[in-house]
This record gives sequence, structure tokens and C-alpha cells, in this order.
Amino acid sequence: MIVLKVTILLLGVGYLLLSAAVFFSQKGMVYYPVRELAAVPSDIGLEYEDVEFRNVLGHRLHGWWLPHPEARFTLLFCHGNGGNISHRLESFRIFHSLGLNIFIFDYSGYGRSSGTPSEEATREDARAAWKWLHKEREIAPEQVVVFGRSLGGGVGAKLARDMYENGQAPAGLVLESTFTSLVDMGRRLYPWLPVKALARFRYESDRHLHPLRIPALFIHSPQDDIVPYELGRRLYEGYGGPKEFLEISGNHNSGFETSGAVYVDGLDNYLASLVREYGP
Repeated sequence: MIVLKVTILLLGVGYLLLSAAVFFSQKGMVYYPVRELAAVPSDIGLEYEDVEFRNVLGHRLHGWWLPHPEARFTLLFCHGNGGNISHRLESFRIFHSLGLNIFIFDYSGYGRSSGTPSEEATREDARAAWKWLHKEREIAPEQVVVFGRSLGGGVGAKLARDMYENGQAPAGLVLESTFTSLVDMGRRLYPWLPVKALARFRYESDRHLHPLRIPALFIHSPQDDIVPYELGRRLYEGYGGPKEFLEISGNHNSGFETSGAVYVDGLDNYLASLVREYGP
């Protein structure tokens, strides 16, 4: 009996220690910033401008403005949780071919942006990028498509909701390879832990999308090896506004490339539908 009690006690202590380790190490599990820029858009023949601006937290942010001479819309690009803006050149190539201005920015603590990443910081980073587009490029909300990939989907969903509720709704929202919430992701990875109680970062895209009624495109691959396809489908199915779902193939980080024409044509058709609604 004593041995059993000691065993139960040790298991309990181990469980508490594991829970504490997960709680305090979350930032390193969520954000994977890289400081050094690996390339620039001109390496693939695209014109760009270095941009610096600040968020309300005082962080100095860095981004790239890639203009298109005959832009259909401006894409506000919220990237994923790893690397920095210089690791998205293949996406720039695709988006430029679709007739889009591109504005991509690095979150606080990524690339040349100061500060440290957090859910609050990424939210304010995106809001500051939106304001830059409005003030510095005089681009109207109805000419902006918010694009969020992976963790950037959580950032983009919150930005779209904030702007929608402020009467500045973007033309559309594209959520690629993203999740319903970070808590749901955590439950998949750590089903034996009280994830909801431990979570310091939530990125509740499903909740943020609830009041939105703008045209949205959801993109996901059944072969996604990081964000389960089921979570992408649930996010799509729970959305109450005009919506489309584009199923691609391939893994989390390269599905948009390996899907080829399926991906490009799907985006093109979605943008064409926005042109019919918002275009001249």
C-alpha cells in the first residue's frame, strides 16, 4: 500500500512538473523567429521597398512593399510562426503573378523588427501594418485582402474582425493551413494535459470569425503534417459569411508550391469573385 501511494505521489508530482514546463516554455514552442534575412524580392526579379513603421507598443517593425503596376487588390500578408519575411519569396512570385500588390511585415522579434513576439504583439503588428497601408499608400479597406498562413491565420482573423467592427472591412480574407484555435492545436499535441487552463497563447480564429460576413477563402491540405486538416475544415464550416474551400495537396510548408495550378487557379477564381463585387 505504501509503495502504491508513493508511486501515485511521484506520478502526480511528475504530472505537475510537466504541466509547469509546458506552461513556462510556451513562447519557445509557439514562435520560431529568425533574425537574419536570407534573400530579398529583387533576387527573383520583383521590385520592392523597405518599410519601417511602429506599433502602439513602441516596437519598430520592418516590412516589404511589393507594388504591382496593374494591381487588382493589395494583399496584406501575415506569415507563419517560423523564419521571417525573407523566407516567403515563392509566395511573392505567385501573388505577383495574380496581379496583387503585396505588403508583408515581420512580427515583433522577427527579422529586423524590434521587440519580442507575443499574441498581443502580433495583433498590434498587424494593426500597425493595416494603418501603414491606409496612411502611407492611401489604400481603401475594400481594396485590401488579408492573407494569413498557419499562425498568421490567427493574426489575420483577428485583424479582419477588428477592421470589420470598426467599419473598415477588408475586401476579403484568405486563411491558409491554419487552425480553429491554438488551444485546439495543443489538445492534439498534448491530450493528457489541461491545455485550456495552461494556454498562455490562444489565437482563437473560430471565435474571431464569428461576427464576420466578408468573402473568405479557406485553404488546406489533407496531407498537412503540422496543422490537422480537420481543424481547417472546422474553421471553414463554422464561418457564417460567404465562403469557399480550396483543397490542396502536400505538406504544411510546401503545399502551396506542390499543388501548382490547383492553388494558383483557386486563388485566381477567388480574386475574380472579389473583382466582381468590389471592382470598377
